[in-house]
Amino acid sequence: QVHLVESGGGSVQAGGSLRLSCQYSGFTSKSYAVGWFRQAPKSEREGVATIDTTGAKSVADSVKGRFTISRDDAKNTLYLQMDNLKPEDTAMYYCADPRYCSGERLINEYNAWGQGTQVTVSS
Repeated sequence: QVHLVESGGGSVQAGGSLRLSCQYSGFTSKSYAVGWFRQAPKSEREGVATIDTTGAKSVADSVKGRFTISRDDAKNTLYLQMDNLKPEDTAMYYCADPRYCSGERLINEYNAWGQGTQVTVSS
């Protein structure tokens, strides 16, 4: 059973940076992807980024050039470096196990996700 635990959220001013981390475990396949999605109140879930075991990654257009996804398989840890944050990035961010196991496409469907970490960006 896949288990994901996020950390690193917080409150920042616009233009600031945050780094989210996710400790993951339970993947049984040698090839899999992990990723992030976010959800703001009264909004649809939005896929943010995904990365697979080959290093292939996809990032949503809304955050491209500002957010960077990476992983350290030795530590079973996923990261999301968020720079130049904007108020519209305010949301709960979830680490997730995507149904599509390649990082080449960002498919907003997931098998499992963590409890989430809040990111709040003020103007």
